[in-house]
Amino acid sequence: MDLTPHTMSEVLEQTAKTKAALCAIDFMGCCMTYATLDKAVSKFARGIQGLGLKEKTHIGLFMPNCPLAVIAYYGILRAGHTVVNYNPLYAKGELIHQINDSDTSIMVTLDLNLMMEKLDGIFDQTPLQKIVIGRFSDYLPFPKNLLFPIVKKAEIYKRPRASHIIYAEELMDNDGTYAHAQIDLENDLAVLQYTGGTTGVPKGAMLTHANIYVNALQCYSNFPDADPGVNGGHEKMLAVLPFFHVFAMTVCLNMAVLAGMEIVTIPRFDLKQALKLLHKKRPQYMPAVPAIFNAINNTSGLDKFDMTSLRFCISGGAPLPEEVKKSFEAKTGCTVVEGYGLSESSPVSTVNPPFGENISGTIGLPLPQTIIEIIDPDDKKTPVPLGEKGEVCITGPQVMKGYYNNVKASDDVLREGEHGTRLHTGDIGVMDENGYTRIVDRIKDLIITNGYNVYPRNIEEAIYKHGAVEECIVAGLPCPNRGEIVKAWIKLKDGQSLNGETLKTFLADKISPMEIPKRIEFRTDPLPKTMIGKLSRKDIVAEESGNEQSSLRA
Repeated sequence: MDLTPHTMSEVLEQTAKTKAALCAIDFMGCCMTYATLDKAVSKFARGIQGLGLKEKTHIGLFMPNCPLAVIAYYGILRAGHTVVNYNPLYAKGELIHQINDSDTSIMVTLDLNLMMEKLDGIFDQTPLQKIVIGRFSDYLPFPKNLLFPIVKKAEIYKRPRASHIIYAEELMDNDGTYAHAQIDLENDLAVLQYTGGTTGVPKGAMLTHANIYVNALQCYSNFPDADPGVNGGHEKMLAVLPFFHVFAMTVCLNMAVLAGMEIVTIPRFDLKQALKLLHKKRPQYMPAVPAIFNAINNTSGLDKFDMTSLRFCISGGAPLPEEVKKSFEAKTGCTVVEGYGLSESSPVSTVNPPFGENISGTIGLPLPQTIIEIIDPDDKKTPVPLGEKGEVCITGPQVMKGYYNNVKASDDVLREGEHGTRLHTGDIGVMDENGYTRIVDRIKDLIITNGYNVYPRNIEEAIYKHGAVEECIVAGLPCPNRGEIVKAWIKLKDGQSLNGETLKTFLADKISPMEIPKRIEFRTDPLPKTMIGKLSRKDIVAEESGNEQSSLRA
């Protein structure tokens, strides 16, 4: 397959020429055409260039799904700078860490207290120089755009004048004549996507312009051809996943723009709202994590919603249980396939084909020009025989350039192999004779809950800040709805008392909601340790598994 790279900005420009009057983004019922979107992107690019920034400045996006998130994303790329994606649910400490680690100079956000309260007062702790603030109500349809500032007044940030604040409407008050940036597609960074890799402190995966374009094209090759009976082939993508997540960035955003789809999106996933959109907007595609498919399956009164417009759904971010897949397909008539990847591979590397063998429990087959190898996890070099366990490794044009400012971590996961640079995923898998791979274990202790990477050490450190805690271990436990849930085992200091709800309240401003343990177990005895005295996560998880098996036998 020809995977000659381009910039995603060029892709948007080309789509805007062929589908100018068609809807690009449907946000809360307000539609923006491709022509309007492309013009807004050019105005944003011109505005950013007018700030006199150094070349390839790192600019953060800190907001939920909305038109400004799309405009700013492509505007930053068009101006020749680098996007740094931020989760708007980050606790303040996590936000500060990523700003410092990524050298983010400018942050683009919305006039909502949810984001602005975290950004206030951090300029002296970070290299952040300016904040671009968009008005959320500007992107709502009439009369919501008039009612929102009144009804949600308490949630809206008061707009002061300050030297470090730029308002988006002023930044974009220009004719859109931007200077075309000179971009090295294979080496210049389009996106810094933060991830913990297989474990540890989050690191910035350096994704080039070639990486993100090629992965969008690779994914599109696995989608069914557009149905000419749907608005002349203008199909719809329901984007219930957040664009700051690499899966949504590639499939819900970049691939949809490449295909000229209408992106139907909402600020955050809400089950009832998503069902109403499925019923009313009748999208053909919906990428999602298994928890979303499972939640829809188990909704009461589901027969009130017509979901038969769906043709094809990709599941990623966590293992897809076979019963969840079959139930969703039976209710909708669409094909659900499981894919696999990492932030370090832009992210998609394999997917079950929409036609032919779609094997439940596997991550499918490699995308075009992608090689999957199962390598001996001990020597990191030798492929194991088919049917044997080994580390899943990826070689392909979507593999990242490395981790930002972290040569050691880059060298740990990027190693030269027979076919080029191998990305060592840290996942243990088994490949069958037809090339389908099953993920059977993880080398490290990364927790994946609802498709998000959660790092035990980060949670443990937050828990240890409570003065009553003596010992703590955090680990992931299997969960049919979320993939995994976070559990904490805690031993308190003598004479101290603490309960789960009090601890969760204590953690609320220290870690993000997805990191807060769903289960907390307090123990009076010391937690298990290794022979050299380290707390043993492995032993406590094995103990938990044994207790569950004993309960089942009973």
